[in-house]
Amino acid sequence: MTGASSTGGPTYRVPFRRRREGKTDYRKRLKLLMSHRPRVVVRRSNKYIRIQMVTADKHGDRTFVDVSSAKLREYGYERCGKNLPAAYLTGLLFGKRAKESGFEEAILDIGLHTPVHGSRVFAALKGIVDAGLDVPHDPVVFPPDERIRGEHIGDSIIDSFELVKERILTDGRNKA
Repeated sequence: MTGASSTGGPTYRVPFRRRREGKTDYRKRLKLLMSHRPRVVVRRSNKYIRIQMVTADKHGDRTFVDVSSAKLREYGYERCGKNLPAAYLTGLLFGKRAKESGFEEAILDIGLHTPVHGSRVFAALKGIVDAGLDVPHDPVVFPPDERIRGEHIGDSIIDSFELVKERILTDGRNKA
C-alpha cells in the first residue's frame, strides 16, 4: 500500500491556499507577529508604492494608517509614483501620519519581496525613519542620498523633490 496512510488517506498535506498562490510566507509572518509590534507593510505595484501600519488582531489584521504614492499629487508631486524619490516621499508622509496617529515604533514587513539594498522599499523605510518613527534597520540598506533626491533621473526632479518634501514636513498641501 504505497502513497496511503493507515487511515486510507494521502500521506501529504496540502499547503494553505495563500501559500500555494505564492502570496504569504507563513513562517516569516509568524516571526513578525510574535514581536507584538505594529508592522509597517511596504508593497510596490507597477504604478505606486503603498505603505500601511498594520496590527494583528484575533479577528484578523487591522490597518490604522494607509498612504499611497498617489497621495503625493496633493503635495504637488507630478512625477512618476513608483520611482525612488516617490518611495522616499511616501515613506516621509507615512511616517508623519503614523506619528500623528500615536505610533512610535514598528517593524518592517516587505512580504515576499527580495530585500535588495538601495531599492524602493528601503527608500520608503528611510523616509519613515527620517519622519521619526523607530523601525529597526541597518543604515547600509538605504540608497545613497543622490538617488533619493533623484539626481540619477534628471536635474528637474530635484527642485520638485525638495518642494514636496518641505510641503510634507509643514503639511502645506498644494492649493492649486
